Amino acid sequence: MRNYVIKRILLSFVILFCVTFIIYVMMRSLPSSFAENMAMQLSQAPGAKPYQEWLDQLNAAYGLDKGILPGFMTWLSSAVHGQFGDSWKWNVPVVQKFQEVIGLSVVMGGISFVVSMIIAVPLGILAATKQYSRTDYVITAVALVGISLPSFFFATLLKLLFSVKLGWFDLYGLVGRDYAQLSSWGQFCDRANHLVLPIITLVIVSIGSTMRYTRTNMLEVLNADYIRTARAKGLSEHVVIYKHAFRNTLIPLVTIIGGSLPGLFSGALITETLFSIPGIGYISYQSMVAGDIPFTMFYLSFMAVLTLVSNLLTDIMYAVVDPRVRIS
Repeated sequence: MRNYVIKRILLSFVILFCVTFIIYVMMRSLPSSFAENMAMQLSQAPGAKPYQEWLDQLNAAYGLDKGILPGFMTWLSSAVHGQFGDSWKWNVPVVQKFQEVIGLSVVMGGISFVVSMIIAVPLGILAATKQYSRTDYVITAVALVGISLPSFFFATLLKLLFSVKLGWFDLYGLVGRDYAQLSSWGQFCDRANHLVLPIITLVIVSIGSTMRYTRTNMLEVLNADYIRTARAKGLSEHVVIYKHAFRNTLIPLVTIIGGSLPGLFSGALITETLFSIPGIGYISYQSMVAGDIPFTMFYLSFMAVLTLVSNLLTDIMYAVVDPRVRIS
């Protein structure tokens, strides 16, 4: 197992190198750039230098005057040392801006993930144990609704009902108008109040696929020969389902749990944008729209690292829940 992990880590470095190079090429191939837009603005000032001189100066300052491969190696050398430059849009170091907003996205992603697992897994098991019953049909219908509804549509419905009609929550933002006048506990409650609808949106759009996945795998396990043998021995249905069947259903569920790591840290771009929640997803979207290459490069590279780490953790978790993997 140790040799396997070492091999996967070395392979991950190779994949990461290739992925970051592709991202860098895409960023350099954009039809417009921050340097061009800024050079145009600076050249229009009274008595300013010509556009081309400003453009050459800005390209040299950001390393855009080099070829793609030399420019990428320069960026990679700085990235290895944790230097990702300054954000063009936010005018602060990229890492600093990332640290300011990542916590909020982690809180939202973590809460929505835990709640969705608590809801989806038991309901998936219940639907499987009551196959073709009214309960199964209701749970399946809810799952299909969760899968079918896009997040922006469901978020709009929530805002229309709970913000416009009932007035329970604000339409957007992280804090209310009187946030500065509130006590510490009041400020905490105010921020929590603004996160209710975004978290509900994330939970609803994510539980559908998990419920269907759990139900399908549970049905497959319940039809296995060793489950029939366990029932023939006279074991109670509770023991058969939760001690024998569910433990084997955990193996495919590991894929969902391990693959959720990028989502916990990447932020919910659409949901955060709709509710104007300044998490990493919303900030990254604003940076991409503004052509902020340093921040976009960092964010996409960060996502690539998370994906590789989640795949590695998934394989390790397989070995934890399935002894056959360790033996092989």
